[in-house]
Amino acid sequence: MIVVLAGGVGAARFLRGVVRVVDPADVTVIGNTGDDVEMYGVHVSPDLDIVIYTLGGAIDEERGWGLAGDTHRMLEELRALGTDAWFTLGDRDYGVCLARTLAERTGEPLSSITARMADRFGAGIRLLPMTDDPVATRVLVLDEEGHELDLHFQEYWVGRRARDEVVSVRLDGADRARPGPGVLDAIASADAILLAPSNPVVSIGTILSIPGIRDAVRSSATPVVGVSPIVGGAPVRGMADKLMPAAGVDVTASGAASLYRDFLDGWVIDLVDAPLAPAIEAFGVRVEVAQTMMNTVEDAAALAKVALELARSLRNPE
Repeated sequence: MIVVLAGGVGAARFLRGVVRVVDPADVTVIGNTGDDVEMYGVHVSPDLDIVIYTLGGAIDEERGWGLAGDTHRMLEELRALGTDAWFTLGDRDYGVCLARTLAERTGEPLSSITARMADRFGAGIRLLPMTDDPVATRVLVLDEEGHELDLHFQEYWVGRRARDEVVSVRLDGADRARPGPGVLDAIASADAILLAPSNPVVSIGTILSIPGIRDAVRSSATPVVGVSPIVGGAPVRGMADKLMPAAGVDVTASGAASLYRDFLDGWVIDLVDAPLAPAIEAFGVRVEVAQTMMNTVEDAAALAKVALELARSLRNPE
């Protein structure tokens, strides 16, 4: 079994490659829920839904999130009536989130709901939320006038378009959260653990913030291999360049790897970052240099092969 820690668009595109080279039934994805938020009365779980929609062939390819062909009449009406509807949610997407919300009100846990949704869209993989407990990524920022604002991640990223200086990031509720059902068992029984090219602070870092998960990864006897989300000193997608300095690391493939240095065995970096390989290897990490830009599904599959082969070579050194 292959276990992938994943969050967001980059992870979903990488997973689309993974399932091209591994039987989807042998893939377990541990998804980030720190970005989850209540909007317009429903529980939105962006990272879980992006994985489900992408692997189910339903994603809006142009945006990288949401459902293809979705309409936005609800938002149009909300805005016409004066609501500050800054978070875009399509009508069908809203229906998915409403189904999640109604199920939670009956006491059904997020993990069970997520499994049903993955089946409904034909995702093919096993998708486990990092926790069933409520958590929220919060970002402490300084606005244009130097005032501190304590924002939910979605307010910072979507509502304010990441325009504020980031002071710190935390996961509210992490101290009370437990790993979701099946998460620790999946890590313990994995043949390889992959870190998708996701934000190392608010995607992978958030998953690792749940008590017990980082320790489980560190204690695992199987190789842990990651793909750098930073290429040429910039994130491929998202705002890692604004968040990594707040975590005390440089915005480089080396800086991202350093956030995992207590358990990382292998790290795949892009061709343009080859000069950084010696610095990363100084952490005791095996480095593979490859084309990491996933412009096509074939690119994603090739990248997945590189990561899996690196894991295999670490597991069975010649």
